[in-house]
Amino acid sequence: MSKDNKDGVKGSIKKSLSGIFRAVIVGILVLIQFGLIIFLSYKLRGYTVYIYSFIQILSVIIIIALVNDNRNVSYKISWICIIAAFPITGHIMFILWGNNRGKKIDKIVLQKLAKGYGYLEQDPEVIEDFKTRYPDMLRMTTYLQANHFPLYKNNRVEYYPMAEDAFEAIFREIEKAERFVLVNFFIIGEGALWDRMHRALLSKIKNGVKVMFLFDDFGAMLRTPRNFRRVLESEGFEVRVFNPIHRYTDKLYMNYRSHQKIVVVDGNVGFTGGMNLADEYVNLVPRFGKWKDNAIRLEGDAVWGLTVTFLQMWEASETLRPVDYEQFRPTRCFPISDVFCQVLSDGPANNPRNPMEDFYKQMIYNAKKVLYITTPYLIIEDDMRDALTTAAAGGVDVRIITPFIPDKKNVKVLTIYHYGRLLEAGVRIFEYKPGFIHAKTMLNEDSAIVGSMNMDYRSFHLQYECGVWICNHDVISTIKEDLLRTMEECHEVTLEEWENRPIFIKIYEKILNVFSTLM
Repeated sequence: MSKDNKDGVKGSIKKSLSGIFRAVIVGILVLIQFGLIIFLSYKLRGYTVYIYSFIQILSVIIIIALVNDNRNVSYKISWICIIAAFPITGHIMFILWGNNRGKKIDKIVLQKLAKGYGYLEQDPEVIEDFKTRYPDMLRMTTYLQANHFPLYKNNRVEYYPMAEDAFEAIFREIEKAERFVLVNFFIIGEGALWDRMHRALLSKIKNGVKVMFLFDDFGAMLRTPRNFRRVLESEGFEVRVFNPIHRYTDKLYMNYRSHQKIVVVDGNVGFTGGMNLADEYVNLVPRFGKWKDNAIRLEGDAVWGLTVTFLQMWEASETLRPVDYEQFRPTRCFPISDVFCQVLSDGPANNPRNPMEDFYKQMIYNAKKVLYITTPYLIIEDDMRDALTTAAAGGVDVRIITPFIPDKKNVKVLTIYHYGRLLEAGVRIFEYKPGFIHAKTMLNEDSAIVGSMNMDYRSFHLQYECGVWICNHDVISTIKEDLLRTMEECHEVTLEEWENRPIFIKIYEKILNVFSTLM
């Protein structure tokens, strides 16, 4: 929210007792499962010789299966460590939670995604124009097209360096809505920002505008009341909740969340970025210092990509009521422009194929002069680290901005741990001194991604994410200027400083790193 609109507005961080109670119940159910595993181990102690022999054979089978599995290396290492550390319980935990028991659920999600992809068509004339302007990036756009993400031109992109600026623009567009408003956030927190959003959307509903409101169950559970959905539906909202956490307490699928942030108005204007719908994101409450997020406003042909991404997750959240995509088509013909955009999305149903992670690596390898990254969490795999260090060794000015004040202390420890090899290779690390940077951006000299994805295992493998890849020198210049200004507010971490960490931190971070895929 802008400075003028903040005057006299008091933010808050409210906790829902019913949400906390639900979280406790789910936690108890998971602990009961752990308890049963431990109890079973205790009861079978009299058969040690037979069990030991069986465990040895089972260990070999599981390890061979994991080594030949096509999933993430860190995932395999974590399970091997758990099996080695807990000889009996570890095996049972793997059988319960470490196998592919989510495949049936993934199949349903993939069916919904496939339906949406059917509405995405590539205009060959756009490709020819792009090929003329950006011949060096043809491979990148072709990769995204191969993963069902068309390239669009005739767009207008506005970049917002702070979430309060983005929400002001969102409220202006909602005020203009005539047909529908699509809203999807990960975290919903009651407070001043939600109150304003609620009033704005309710006003449009009363004027006959369709409002479809989608949110993640875990993201809203602790900060909204138990009857939150029912109240909204009674007011005329169409509401769906992604992946209720109580549904899959016996599967790791409860850990798969929708982290996407999308607002679309009438199919003509869309927004995405890192922000959520809670007061701390617009600095109405001081949480972890000054909170810096970013977002973009997209107007043009590429908005259809955001609309389809929303509708895919809308249908995946409730399979019994299909959606007619055609009624959400844009109503305007957009002026010709050379702003090229591709809307991309990803999620655990795609595992082990991860288009967004692979595209990030392509962005890194395609950089010739500069590569700037903002991320709240930097917990990366060897191949991502190697891509960054290779770019730096090749003379690319690689800079990464992370928070100085963390929201999760253990994640901050792991983030710092991953500085080491990057600093040794010449990557420059900046920590945002005013507080917490939640923005998710990657930029090279020709293009940029702004979206919801962090650079960690959770975003790349456990969450549904989205973003927009932008090719236009004016837009890239605007984003770059913001990142350079942000660096002026940062502390630059040196290799000497990193090497002088306390010895107990060096030990602790190595232990934490074993379980990085679980954080």
